[in-house]
Amino acid sequence: MMILETINLGKIYGKKETTVNALKNTNLKVNKGEFVAIIGPSGSGKSTLLHLIGGLERPSCGTIKIDGQDICCLNDKKLAEYRRKKIGFVFQQYNLIPVLNVRDNIELPLKLDKVKVDKEYIDELIELLGLTDRQSHMPNQLSGGQQQRVAIGRALSAKPAIILADEPTGNLDTKTTEEVMNLLKLSIKKFNQTLIMITHNEKVAQKADKVISIVDGTIGTIENNTNI
Repeated sequence: MMILETINLGKIYGKKETTVNALKNTNLKVNKGEFVAIIGPSGSGKSTLLHLIGGLERPSCGTIKIDGQDICCLNDKKLAEYRRKKIGFVFQQYNLIPVLNVRDNIELPLKLDKVKVDKEYIDELIELLGLTDRQSHMPNQLSGGQQQRVAIGRALSAKPAIILADEPTGNLDTKTTEEVMNLLKLSIKKFNQTLIMITHNEKVAQKADKVISIVDGTIGTIENNTNI
């Protein structure tokens, strides 16, 4: 079942001599439950694509359909609601709130949206992430890997349909990268979510169901992994 489709998607920054075609004529289909890795050199348009799918930016042209709905037609209020309810973001920088403990950081999106916290689900999520004995700790009491686990928990807390991850293992060592990736794969399988991840790490990309390369704002190749 397809959860995401982009049709002739494009993004232009600047005007006249400063014009930059960051993304051109991008057509992409992603099925529910898929793990998709996006690779490509710096400045190729990877982050632009992720920001457009996540509703952080609006496209210059084209269509983005999530569960059949064109999010490009949403007004700002509806787009913000879409981001809160449909999308979970995980970035290279953990962006945790330093004065909140682990559990409060994970529950923060729900509380900001004034949604009742599903305690059983959050407990299950914290256990899955291996943070049960750390949930009262503050971010500065955690390792980098533990902080990224909290960031993943925060992204999953609202039960989003799609998780967008921009270099989530970029600041982690090899062992911790492996642990975080295994957790991400386990969580999306357990909660039937879709993961779209930007990465420069070839080993991380090979864990994905599908690897998409982007060069100069256009999709180059799409490869399905059969060895996972």
